[in-house]
Amino acid sequence: MTRQRQLIYNIIRAAPEHRTAEEIYDLARSEMPSLARGTVYRNLGVLVRDGRIRKLEMADAPARYDRERRPHPHLVCEKCGRVTDLIMPEGLLDPLTAGLAVTGYDLKLYHVCPACRG
Repeated sequence: MTRQRQLIYNIIRAAPEHRTAEEIYDLARSEMPSLARGTVYRNLGVLVRDGRIRKLEMADAPARYDRERRPHPHLVCEKCGRVTDLIMPEGLLDPLTAGLAVTGYDLKLYHVCPACRG
């Protein structure tokens, strides 16, 4: 793995936040000032393709990147855009997927987070 890709991967793995490519770029540049924006985007694509991270497509907002690779639901704040993992009881989707060969899913629940409500 290249130094640039390792840096980008480490940034994603180090924080629970689901960062955008621009946020990752800004953090990476603080450690590697010569890093180009295109290098970040290209390496994010490679990390997604290799299954090391997940890309979360967002409606009307930039995609975000998730360190957790297994499928799981997310909460998305309609005001600030913050994305957080939603802990779901084991087997909750079983009745919906019975008899299907489900290979993954993308479930987002939209809400207004406590910080935005207050």
